[in-house]
Amino acid sequence: MRILAATLLAAGVLAGVAATPAAAAQPACTDLGGTVDAQQICHVHVDNPTYRLDYTFPADYPDQQALIGYLTQTRDGFVNVAEMPGQWNLPYVLDGKGTGYRTGPDDGGTRSVVFEVYENVGGARPQTWYKAFNWDVVKKAPITFDTLFKPGTRPLDVIFPIVQSEVSRQLGVDSPISPADGLDPAKYQEFALTDDSVIFFFGQGEVMAGAGGALQATVPRSAIADLLA
Repeated sequence: MRILAATLLAAGVLAGVAATPAAAAQPACTDLGGTVDAQQICHVHVDNPTYRLDYTFPADYPDQQALIGYLTQTRDGFVNVAEMPGQWNLPYVLDGKGTGYRTGPDDGGTRSVVFEVYENVGGARPQTWYKAFNWDVVKKAPITFDTLFKPGTRPLDVIFPIVQSEVSRQLGVDSPISPADGLDPAKYQEFALTDDSVIFFFGQGEVMAGAGGALQATVPRSAIADLLA
């Protein structure tokens, strides 16, 4: 079960995050207690007898405020649980690896960061899930599943069969995803954009039994080109 913070990130934490990518990168990483390397990747590491926490993510993603808000909230919830009296099987583990994707030139196109988050809070079943952030560089606005496609279209009628086939190939199981899940837009909120495809990410147990683990499926842009906004 995912551990979430009891309260949202306080406004004062975000106040120091600047709007531009160059200015935001270092403060955002520093606010999390991390450092930025020569490849503009932020590394955050905390290791003590109670818990181990690791974050890595591109420090040049345009909307650093969104990243730091999510990572701080996730960290705080995890730490609160780890530090509760009577916890056992310590140290607990939280590991969030953010991978960057992009389309178009530096001054246009889109940017994406997808976090694969692994959490073990001492139980028999550690959890893995995804959290994605997408940004329109020209519009300077986030991209969601709803804004990715033209109004009035039914993208999942095209996407679901492709995802079903891809997951079937990966797992060696026929039709592993039910239509109820496969045609539910809520299941497709975590995605990344590339020049050739839209990659969808599904956390453990989100579209099939937890034994299937975390999954991802690539949908060629050519298959949905007429539906994209």
